[in-house]
Amino acid sequence: MSATPSRALLPPIPAALTAMLSIQAGAAFAKSLFVTIGPLGTTSLRLTLAALLLAVIHRKPLQQLNPQAWKAIVPYGLMLGLMNLTFYQAVERLPLGLAVTIEFVGPLGVAVWSSRKKLDYLWALLAAVGILLISPWTPGSNVDPIGVMWALAAGVFWGLYIVVGQKVSQQVSSRQAVAGGMIIACLLPLPIGLFHAGADLFSPAVLLSGLVVAVLSSALPYSLEMVALKALPARTFGILMSVEPAIAAVLGMVFLKEHLNTLQWLAILCVISASIGSTLGSRNSTSAEVLN
Repeated sequence: MSATPSRALLPPIPAALTAMLSIQAGAAFAKSLFVTIGPLGTTSLRLTLAALLLAVIHRKPLQQLNPQAWKAIVPYGLMLGLMNLTFYQAVERLPLGLAVTIEFVGPLGVAVWSSRKKLDYLWALLAAVGILLISPWTPGSNVDPIGVMWALAAGVFWGLYIVVGQKVSQQVSSRQAVAGGMIIACLLPLPIGLFHAGADLFSPAVLLSGLVVAVLSSALPYSLEMVALKALPARTFGILMSVEPAIAAVLGMVFLKEHLNTLQWLAILCVISASIGSTLGSRNSTSAEVLN
């Protein structure tokens, strides 16, 4: 007899929370690599090692993909690659919690656009207030405006990733989409990372750190999210996802010594509240995997 995957891992809610902790811990750890290989090198290393790991784990599902399926996976993978490239550029210039908070406008925007209820425009306004509280133009703010622009770009790509991912999910399995999408995603930043970081990418210490980031940010959370997505209603999963900016802020404070001021914590609370409100008001909540 073989044990089911759910017994081998965690119950659904702890699995979802652990997945978010793992992803943000991976992002915090990745930031430590910026000094050596920069955000471009870190992005290429993380995505390439994650693609190799997932290709091995999901070898059989990948072998079943036909050219038509790959045609659907390519735009999904491109959005994933662009989302990671822009997010790591943002994280280089912003505290982790603020970068994730600003990036959250992507999935929140998709949720509001899909619903178009009057109440959802109120949630969008609340999120906008949160982003304004983070903005470089807030009195006394020391937030990097270029970092904010990169985070907003990452949010746009995250929103597009969700839209394209919904279409891909109708044609291939989640394992095929995740593994195939990661293979496509690494093709874009890999040459950029090689050009930027050069031989430093192949340093044993850098490769080991990159492997840790790939496991924390990809292989482990994907496995945990599969458990959560199969067992939890989409709305419940969406509410759990909404606390991710706070998780990122706390981990950034603990591991990176990134301390936020009162207005910035208030901004995070605004975005989390808007995300929860939008999720509760949606009949067809989308359970989008967090891949940054």
